[in-house]
Amino acid sequence: MLYYLFDWLNKQFSPPGGELIRFLTFRSAMAAISALLFSFFIGPKIIARLKRLQIAEQGKQEAPKQHLAKAGTPMMGGLIILAAALIPAILWGDIGNIYVILVLVSTIALGGIGFLDDYLKIVKKKRKGLIARWKLAGQVAVGLLVSICILLSPGTFGDIASATTVPFFKNLVFDFGDILYIPFVIIVVTATSNAINLTDGLDGLAAGTTAIAFLAIMALAYFTGNLQISEYLNIPYLRGAGELTVFCAAIVGAALGFLWFNAYPAQVFMGDTGSLALGGAMGVTMILIKKEFVLPIIGGLFFIESMSVIAQTLYFKYTRKRFGEGRRIFRMAPIHHHFELIGWAEPKIVTRAYIIAILLAILTLTTFKVR
Repeated sequence: MLYYLFDWLNKQFSPPGGELIRFLTFRSAMAAISALLFSFFIGPKIIARLKRLQIAEQGKQEAPKQHLAKAGTPMMGGLIILAAALIPAILWGDIGNIYVILVLVSTIALGGIGFLDDYLKIVKKKRKGLIARWKLAGQVAVGLLVSICILLSPGTFGDIASATTVPFFKNLVFDFGDILYIPFVIIVVTATSNAINLTDGLDGLAAGTTAIAFLAIMALAYFTGNLQISEYLNIPYLRGAGELTVFCAAIVGAALGFLWFNAYPAQVFMGDTGSLALGGAMGVTMILIKKEFVLPIIGGLFFIESMSVIAQTLYFKYTRKRFGEGRRIFRMAPIHHHFELIGWAEPKIVTRAYIIAILLAILTLTTFKVR
């Protein structure tokens, strides 16, 4: 909204510095700063409100025993992230841009699903929250909406609407075709939203690693929407995709602002409200800029967390059927709980996760030159 206001003022009055609003880098920086400051402003208010309403962690029985001490910590702090990210993104971004519209709608929708899940678990005291099949149905609906909008927008995505780029290979684009592309997008949206949800198990883990990943995604969005850089890197140029840079910057600012309150020992947890929204935002952004195959690298930590749960579950079921009793690969899954149980302190696990996330972000950017 501010984008249109300042653009109009610049055309009417041409004030000094009025041209700055046209620069993505300026608006992205302002979105990140606004999101960070907004988090600092609304964070204490939302946390206090959650405390008054007694919307708090009950103490997870499936987590290590030391997590029982976290009972009473306010939940649904993802509201801080959603408000702090979406408002600056709307203020500084071009809200008439199809890329921005799709990512905003997807983030709000998945945040809503997460909010409903948290509400049912914490307020209505339903232990499992939103029934899994309904949560999955919501994620599928978001993926279906995004894929259909992309396929019905040939003027925006050109001849690569149903295609994606392949890392490490120059000028290689893999086309799924219209029929296979829809389930592919659904899988990406569902997998990424659930992956960050599984990662959200230690103080500051999901928020910090997500902020790092979105810094790299922000760069990818800028490259994709810049004609000269995209030609230099031999990646498809998508006119207008650069606007996603503003959205990604807002996510980074909001995640860092939330981390201020979520760092060990946490004052608030994001809950599914935040984790599903962040995961969906990541997946949809990568879909829109046609970099889906890079997700296992840039989101490598989230991928490992998810695979540890899948491997643990499958191995337990196999050994129970084969030997009569279930056996485990890890002491507990997701894998961050395994490290807790072998004696690693929670801050050490989170710090090492940050280091890995930074290395993965660097590796992601490197893939565009190692081709």
